[in-house]
Amino acid sequence: MSNIASHRRDRRSWLKIPKLLFAWQQVFKEARTRILFWYLLILAIAFLIAIPAFRYHLYQRIDERVRQEMLEDMAAFNALINGETFAPEDALTEDDPEDIVIEPDQLKWLLAGKKQIAPPASKEDLIRLFRAYLLYRLPEDDSYFITFIDGKFYKSSPRARPKPLAKESPLMQRWAKQTKPEQGEKEFSDPDVSKILYMVEPIKINGKTQGVFVVAHNTTGQRAETLEAVSVIIEVSSLVFVVSLILAWFAAGRVLAPLRVITTTAHAITESDLTQRLPVQGKGELAELATTFNEMMDRLESAFASQREFVNDAGHEIRTPITIIRGHLELMGDDPQEQKETLALVMGELDRMSRLVDDLILLAKAERLDFLQLATVNVAELTQELFVKAQALGERDWQIDAVAKGQIIVDRQRITEAVMNLAQNATQHTIKSDTISIGSVIAKGKVHFWVRDTGEGIPLVDQKRIFERFARTSKSRRRSEGAGLGLSIVRAIAEAHDGKVLLRSQLGKGSMFTIVLPLDPPKREFQEI
Repeated sequence: MSNIASHRRDRRSWLKIPKLLFAWQQVFKEARTRILFWYLLILAIAFLIAIPAFRYHLYQRIDERVRQEMLEDMAAFNALINGETFAPEDALTEDDPEDIVIEPDQLKWLLAGKKQIAPPASKEDLIRLFRAYLLYRLPEDDSYFITFIDGKFYKSSPRARPKPLAKESPLMQRWAKQTKPEQGEKEFSDPDVSKILYMVEPIKINGKTQGVFVVAHNTTGQRAETLEAVSVIIEVSSLVFVVSLILAWFAAGRVLAPLRVITTTAHAITESDLTQRLPVQGKGELAELATTFNEMMDRLESAFASQREFVNDAGHEIRTPITIIRGHLELMGDDPQEQKETLALVMGELDRMSRLVDDLILLAKAERLDFLQLATVNVAELTQELFVKAQALGERDWQIDAVAKGQIIVDRQRITEAVMNLAQNATQHTIKSDTISIGSVIAKGKVHFWVRDTGEGIPLVDQKRIFERFARTSKSRRRSEGAGLGLSIVRAIAEAHDGKVLLRSQLGKGSMFTIVLPLDPPKREFQEI
């Protein structure tokens, strides 16, 4: 039993492993994790670049400061040789002036037999000068004053020197034979002496080099202090780096919280429930995203509502003639006259269904890019043609209000179809004594085609609704013969031309429908069929 229980525990443990792996994979795929990864990568690259750059900058600052001190030491020595008084240019120094100013009188007691300091005239004068300078002026830490007489090492201050500055070292041998002033630096592999900065000043007596004065400095100590400071900075930065990563993880989660809300909302949206919306908080990209998402949902909800309404209306319009046809066919007897009348009625209903289907196909095509066949059209000729065709729609007082002159780029067949729909609509809501006028005009870069009647007019509450599919006026005295798609077709044709349809109507006085189109061709990209 114990073996079986152990086996089951092992099996459950193995089953948990894929789940854990999947969970970790999901964590690594999260946007927050990717943001944190890029944040980590950027900071790591920044540290890898900044730390060496910072160290290099500190090294340069050390070298500059050391060279400045060496220049002061060398200037003090040259001033002593020339019998001058020397003081550094920095007036804010806190050092004892006696440590940095050399007065010739102060060295009289050091120079045996000399009443005053003058440029050395012999090797003995030079030796006394070297001895006095090394005795009087102490170098800074890790700095060395080195003197040579006749190409040989004489004395240095301090006496203890690092190995690269030993008496027989190549560098010292080269300095001993120097005949021209020189300043430079020398790198070494010795861990105690990594770099030596130096200034060399040969001293000539009677045109011949009798001695050499060298100021040298070992930068290893300053560099070690710099590295220690850099290591402290790295430790502190690492701690800050870890803390910043933790804070960045929570900050990224807080910033991306709206995205999780979007995901939750998107999962909650179904075809039957499109009412879900995102809360818009503050400003910025995420607020704009939430606003755009809500606007998209408004459009989708409106589109789905229109689609349901359209399907219901279309089903009703098609179901009505089918019901009429079925009812008459079921009741049709053997009487030839009755059969003839029934067949005529059936053909009429089938024609109405055919027109309805044609209208629906036309509205569907209006969304396609190849809906229009554009061509240059003479407005005056098109207006006269529309007037002639409209007179065949019914016995009315037909008139032409105005005829525009000019050329436009439109689809002649679609414009004719739109105006004929308006004229047909006008005949259905007027009587024989009413006037129906057609006209056109070009003004302000647009062409206007209108159909005006003196019929019953349209109630204000219906003036926007009648352009919807299957819509009819609510208080019309007569029933339209169509399916209520005519004005929808007119609007679709106008909008395909980047235009619009305007309506001005008053009950009892008539209506005026105006198709307004731009003179420039519509900006539509046509697809190849």
